[in-house]
Amino acid sequence: MSSDPDILIVGAGAAGLSAAVQLARAGMQVSILEGRDRIGGRIFTKTDPVCNAPVELGAEFIHGCPPEIWDLLRRHKIPAQELEGETWCYREGALGQCDFFSEVDELLEKMDDRSPDQSFSEFLQKCCSGAEVNSKLLEAREWARSYVTGFHAADPDLISVHSLVKGTRADEGIDGDRAFRIRGGYAALIEVFRRQVHDVGAGIQLNTAVRNVRWGPGVVEMTCDYANGPITVRAPRILLTLPLAVLQQGNVRFSPALPAEKLDALKKLEMGKVTRITLRFRERFWEHLPSSRSDKTLSKLGFLLSHEEWFPTWWTTLPEKLPLITGWAPFRHAEQLAGQSESFITDKALEALSRLFTLSKKDLEAQLEAACWHDWQKDPFALGAYSYVNVGGDGAQETLAMPIEDSLFFAGEATDFSGHHGTVHGAIASGARAVKEILNQPGREKA
Repeated sequence: MSSDPDILIVGAGAAGLSAAVQLARAGMQVSILEGRDRIGGRIFTKTDPVCNAPVELGAEFIHGCPPEIWDLLRRHKIPAQELEGETWCYREGALGQCDFFSEVDELLEKMDDRSPDQSFSEFLQKCCSGAEVNSKLLEAREWARSYVTGFHAADPDLISVHSLVKGTRADEGIDGDRAFRIRGGYAALIEVFRRQVHDVGAGIQLNTAVRNVRWGPGVVEMTCDYANGPITVRAPRILLTLPLAVLQQGNVRFSPALPAEKLDALKKLEMGKVTRITLRFRERFWEHLPSSRSDKTLSKLGFLLSHEEWFPTWWTTLPEKLPLITGWAPFRHAEQLAGQSESFITDKALEALSRLFTLSKKDLEAQLEAACWHDWQKDPFALGAYSYVNVGGDGAQETLAMPIEDSLFFAGEATDFSGHHGTVHGAIASGARAVKEILNQPGREKA
């Protein structure tokens, strides 16, 4: 780590790494402090030793065609594959192909950001009540609720309709209804950043958790937990890329305290909750299973949606035909699973698959070879999955992102106010925005 950095970056996730590269290229001495023993933040890729395939414990998909990611992939000749496969649904005790998407889309299109803000639950209650309600509309309402809790990892009683509308518009600009996976996983992108950070001479110090930040105009002093005991580091300014929940829970103490408007913004944002698990079986046992509602098999299964109690959403690795399947448990499901043992998580995942596929749990256990997961809710450097906006939270992300007295700067997906929060490309974009703010400050030219 540089002994005399122009700026210290707290957090070696996508926002911090990408910002470090840009700042160093602009001529600044940059050092990164990371609490974990690895870089990547909420990107965490492992390799399955049998399939020799990436297993994502955090971010997995590229949502649409954001230039923040695709420009890097093209420049470094890293391939990505678009997701393929059929989406199946478990309804009334049977598996069949989903036929309600048009009704759900029609319902979601009724969301309006010109009216006073409301929660998604309030929106559903108001738009789906009265004499015109029928069983099909009620079913679409429940699948829409599942979509919001699943995709946004959000409490439907809290998440802002205004923010959902903003996110939908942002996705339309990048073909956000398409999804891709990076060959080699997101680790390939993190490796690009690692090499770039090294090439520009920026330092990364791992196992260094910031605990106290004393700040004033033009000077910041941080006390950190380090392997050999507490250390103190100083710089004229810092860029904080900490996850939302870490800031909310006060794991880092500021002196003086953050301004009241910044604290108020933190209260208007929420950290989503997710537990995910990837299971490896001896074979793709679902490939030859028949559908309960047709003569088709599940050989082209891409996604499986349900209202299952523990893991309601599952997906396969298509177009790659691997014996891996991932379960996704958002919101209340994740709350029930947080802090549990690996054996408990695996057991509940197998219970879910047993019900969804109408197979014996004992048979599934006999085929299971490995399970891989990470408890993000209990991870002290994450404390959740990714952020969303509460009702009445218009402008909170902008306020959270605002720099303070040319000393404290903020990045990370929760500070993205373009509608792409909760995504890797949103995190990278927030880092680029913070870089512009830092470089545009007066007196920034180096001697």
